[in-house]
Amino acid sequence: MSDRQESAGREGGTGFVLAPDPDDPGLTRRVEGCDQHGQPLSLNVVVERPLTLYLNGTEVVTLMTIGDHPELLALGFLLNQNMLAADDAVTAIEHDAELDVVVVRTRSESTYEQKLKRRIRTSGCAQGTIFADLMERFDDIRLDAAAELRSSWLHSLLQQISRQPSLYQKAGAIHGCVLCQRDRPLVYMEDVGRHNAVDKIAGYMQQQGLGGRDKIFYTTGRLTSEMVIKTVHMEIPILVSRSGFTAWGVELARRAGLTLIGRAKGQRFVVLAGGERLRYDLDLDSTASGEHDEPADGQGSRRNRGIARKR
Repeated sequence: MSDRQESAGREGGTGFVLAPDPDDPGLTRRVEGCDQHGQPLSLNVVVERPLTLYLNGTEVVTLMTIGDHPELLALGFLLNQNMLAADDAVTAIEHDAELDVVVVRTRSESTYEQKLKRRIRTSGCAQGTIFADLMERFDDIRLDAAAELRSSWLHSLLQQISRQPSLYQKAGAIHGCVLCQRDRPLVYMEDVGRHNAVDKIAGYMQQQGLGGRDKIFYTTGRLTSEMVIKTVHMEIPILVSRSGFTAWGVELARRAGLTLIGRAKGQRFVVLAGGERLRYDLDLDSTASGEHDEPADGQGSRRNRGIARKR
């Protein structure tokens, strides 16, 4: 972790271990344009670039990403796609910034590589198997039934996350995910795709040896089936979003015993699965009324959009 990233995570006293660095010059770019009146303006936009991931000698995928934490993204992607087991011995993660390539090396051939060879031999094609791989472990994972979430913790987390400087506030067009414990946000990652942000956190947890059983996961993205599956793979029992649900996401959450909370803004939220973990200890009358929710369009507030009219 760079000094800049570490200090960015500690500003404001929120206690983030790792948080976005909106001042990183490689993550945004100023673009000239005009508004609905034809007036010139200058706007911050997020930079995205390709990152090709290899597992040993096998090319796996090319991801579009903002480019920060490529090693964590690669490791987390392989874990969450069930291409790499938690007990596989990773010997090196090599990032070539000029080629936009990350190579994850393991001590021995991974389970994914073995499966890939079998599929090519038996069918001549390895496509169409990703979902089966994702679900392979799903029903075997037992989330911590004793985990709990207090409504006061959730209210505090939402406030702390909204105050943290981020690329979302600076440029919009980006998703964020936060790993939390009780009422403390720990690791905040952003990317152009919500799944990239999830995978970066999964990679961080693996590198740091962090378990998920006592954690809470927050995302700005929709609560889809894939988001539920990845959260369960990380063994995190509580998933929260400011966005809404899909029916299959709810069905899978109930099947896994995952607490699923959506539309979480200000004091409001909706629980559609795992409500037995909720403790309603927040005195709504004593909290500030008229709290301002974050805008739903994902563009950040007008003050923070980086829009400056030319004079």
